[in-house]
Amino acid sequence: MPVPPNAPHTAVLIGRFQPFHNGHLALLQQALQTAQQVVVVLGSAYQARSPKNPFTWQERATLIRMSVPAADAARVHCVPVRDYYDEPRWVQAVMAAVHAQVPANARIALVGHFKDDSSNYLARFPGWELLSLPRQGNFDGTPTRELYWNLAELPDDQLWAQLTPLLPMPVATWLRDWQTSNDYRAMRAEWRMISGYHAAWANAPYPPVFVTVDGLLLCHGHVLLIQRGHAPGQGLWALPGGFVEPRDTLWQSCLRELEEETALPLSASDLQSALQGVEVFDHPDRSLRGRTITHVFAFHVPGTQLPAVQGGDDAAAARWVPLTALPDLETQMFEDHFHVMRRCLERFGSAGPAVVLP
Repeated sequence: MPVPPNAPHTAVLIGRFQPFHNGHLALLQQALQTAQQVVVVLGSAYQARSPKNPFTWQERATLIRMSVPAADAARVHCVPVRDYYDEPRWVQAVMAAVHAQVPANARIALVGHFKDDSSNYLARFPGWELLSLPRQGNFDGTPTRELYWNLAELPDDQLWAQLTPLLPMPVATWLRDWQTSNDYRAMRAEWRMISGYHAAWANAPYPPVFVTVDGLLLCHGHVLLIQRGHAPGQGLWALPGGFVEPRDTLWQSCLRELEEETALPLSASDLQSALQGVEVFDHPDRSLRGRTITHVFAFHVPGTQLPAVQGGDDAAAARWVPLTALPDLETQMFEDHFHVMRRCLERFGSAGPAVVLP
């Protein structure tokens, strides 16, 4: 179908597309009918794989292009955008990514469906035209992923009899192949653990809110990280920390977690002297375990000698990592910890040469 002569130059489609299903495909097809080109903004980019975001942005971009004819695929441009857990910053990143694909002063239309509160971002771009479309069939990413993890242990033919009608054929074929991968097995095992975690709180009189602490220790251009020994996020890098014990203060919990997970040989008075401040991170979606509010204690440890550390308790390893190496670790970081470090570095500094994280 030809594009109307008065159509916007660019239609923008924003989503995580985990996975890209037939509802997404219908929106993309409508977007292609309304504009000369479509910019697909792939959210949650550069994150470690998780049951909620199992596919890299590169994999998602490939699946989207495979789902439309070649002539249409040539008009589709996929751009990755991080989850900053900071809406104004995220909006700026989306606009910058889109405008990099669009000629100056070209008309831009934002295409989407206001399905629930998670779609409120569609109103955050007042300079763009808004094309609000009805729901495109009975498709939803969350139940599609849950079905794909197959905790019900359905036979393969029954599983794919339910999944195939939900997905473009190239996506279904790719997902079926990916089902044999180690990544699939790891994500399925993690979703089983998280589902059990949710079930344990299912009969609580109200949704639980968890309180945690984390320690951000900087010394001589390095940051102290631990490698998680258990799910969720087994093998990923994180700040040392954990849940607040019932009789602990936040400070006591921070000291305890540092000792248990890193064997850090610094006294409480040494750490008190090094403390720069505390930052709270409370985004509702920062953890798959549930609403988790963490308090990050930021320390600048003096000196040029890195204190000896050793992983223990829930940490398989503890290591001082050069701040300059952090960008390369972004896709191996647990939950929002990369962005926690970015914000704390912006607020408290790096105790050395300035380091700016993306």
